[in-house]
Amino acid sequence: MMIEPPIDKLLEITGCKYALVCLISKRARYLLDRKPEMLAEMDARAVTAAAREVYTGAIAVGNEH
Repeated sequence: MMIEPPIDKLLEITGCKYALVCLISKRARYLLDRKPEMLAEMDARAVTAAAREVYTGAIAVGNEH
């Protein structure tokens, strides 16, 4: 279960669960395929890193890359 960032805050950003899942999964796949060194630096799994990026505003809805 993901505790940080909080799911309810992520839902406020995206507006719906489906959009949240699509955004985070697409970004996580991108990180795994093209930026594995970034994941190593962050010492995080792809889904966690993607969720953090959405939470901090580094990735916005409609701007996954």
